[in-house]
Amino acid sequence: MEKQWSILDLPPQSFLDEHPELPPIVANLLYHRNIKEQQDIDIFLGPDYSRDVHDPYLFQDMEKAVARINQAIEQNERVTVHGDYDADGVSGATILTTMFRSLGYENTDIYIPHRETEGYGLNLNTVKLLHEQGTTLIITCDCGISNTPEVALANELGIDVIITDHHSIPAVLPAAIAIIHPKIEGEPYPDKTLAGGAVAFKVLQAMFKKHAEAHETLPNGELHASAEKWLLDMVAIATVADMVPLLGESRTLTKYGLIVMNKAKRIGLRKLLLEAGIMHADGSMKYPITEETIGFRIAPWINAAGRIDHANVAYNLFTTTSPTEAVDLAYKLNQNNIERQAMTEMYVAEATRQVEQEQKEAPVLFVYHESWNPGVVGLVASRIKNTYDKPVIAMTSNESGIMGSGRSVEGFNMIEAIQSMPEFFDKFGGHPMACGFTLASPEKRAEFQQALSNIFVEKTAGMDLSPKLMIEADIDLDTINWNLYELLEKFSPFGQANPKPRYLAKDVTIFSLQSIGKSQGHLKMVLQHHTKKMHKAIGWGLADATRGDGNDWSKVLKAGDHVDIVCEIGLNEWNGNRELQLTITDIRKAEKAEQA
Repeated sequence: MEKQWSILDLPPQSFLDEHPELPPIVANLLYHRNIKEQQDIDIFLGPDYSRDVHDPYLFQDMEKAVARINQAIEQNERVTVHGDYDADGVSGATILTTMFRSLGYENTDIYIPHRETEGYGLNLNTVKLLHEQGTTLIITCDCGISNTPEVALANELGIDVIITDHHSIPAVLPAAIAIIHPKIEGEPYPDKTLAGGAVAFKVLQAMFKKHAEAHETLPNGELHASAEKWLLDMVAIATVADMVPLLGESRTLTKYGLIVMNKAKRIGLRKLLLEAGIMHADGSMKYPITEETIGFRIAPWINAAGRIDHANVAYNLFTTTSPTEAVDLAYKLNQNNIERQAMTEMYVAEATRQVEQEQKEAPVLFVYHESWNPGVVGLVASRIKNTYDKPVIAMTSNESGIMGSGRSVEGFNMIEAIQSMPEFFDKFGGHPMACGFTLASPEKRAEFQQALSNIFVEKTAGMDLSPKLMIEADIDLDTINWNLYELLEKFSPFGQANPKPRYLAKDVTIFSLQSIGKSQGHLKMVLQHHTKKMHKAIGWGLADATRGDGNDWSKVLKAGDHVDIVCEIGLNEWNGNRELQLTITDIRKAEKAEQA
């Protein structure tokens, strides 16, 4: 489906007058991100770790959590960190287990559930198993807030639970000894959008702060502040991978986390970067690690472990101190990712066939195959949603029955809809734009599909849900230079709520074009605008006829044609060479050309 191009309004003159020191293009971007007060502008344009990272004890339950963890350490209790199988959960688990190691405490264990056989979060069998193994304290990360029955069982068995999570709040909270969650009603912690790994990091901060009151250094001689900051690589991975808003504290943590990642002190990260072709054999980077490196290269590899094998592979990679083991684990992650990619393509082809044959006019799309790997259905839902711009539920069968993963569109809160029909599920959880669930019985599938479709139609009645491409402003390509690029870089890292700025350039002339890539699905172009100045551009997927608008632009366009483009201003950097490059996010034949 072709996207509507929507150019955002310019800031009012009053805003520009209030901030005369800001270049117009910077003022424009700040206004569009609702960053209007001087204090917020200063924090956004110049994040400072010592100033902009909040005191962890602002969490209302942090004192209780720290006291219970220290009690466990003093009494040599067995503590189990219960993570999740995605990049956010693995990062959080890495942070919390590293915390115990740094404090010199060894009576700990890690438990990450298997995506296919156990599903998301705590489950009753896991609680029983941990009880049998002698665990008396469970600390969850990136899960737990929806596990009321499981926490109740833990309490019955004499196990205390500390929950660190950030997912949607259920109607009934678990009876945990402490809940560290920024979105709980009445929670005074100022940043409400931390990723799961970042919430786990706040526990580490609090524990180190308490330890520092009595000890100048950690048991290994390392300074508390130093050990804390070296873990920001995991916070950056968690934050970018889980696509939380990159504003406020999350932005600051990610900004500093990227600095740590580029130093690549962690042996497992070094071997992953080497295996992924991001790092040279001598340890130097082929190009700097950015939020895009995490989102498109690193996070998919971590997630592939939980989808294809077990997330322990990724967790062990980030916690190992053995170079040999790190090499083996990085290689295994690569193989998992290759298998995940092939599997996804095969499943997406089958899902597309189902939609085309049976559901082209349906308000919500439901795709199902009994043999699909449960770890990949979320990727199928995402790809189908991007193609058809409709909410999608992708389902498969496993030992527990039918499990599914959903992806939504702007304007429809999917987890709210799921929460309104609990009778259909054994387990569920998620965010407004995504959900995961296990149906209570296979027989409920048809009824569930109809109920969700009905809710979608009811909730979105009268709303314009056609996909929109938000554009910051018109731009003359000939004005793009290194000074402009450096100004725009002040807004990085980019992500949710702080998207990379997109600009509209009208009546651009194609000087040359060619399709590139293994399947020739991408378009490399050289463009001219108002002068003879050449502008290099890349359009990922623009030569792929299966993309949303159905056009293979390598066959539609030729040199000399005039086009309107929506583009981002970026950098092509490789082996020390740097050049400005446009990334084309959408393209049309120029209005002038069409009128002619």
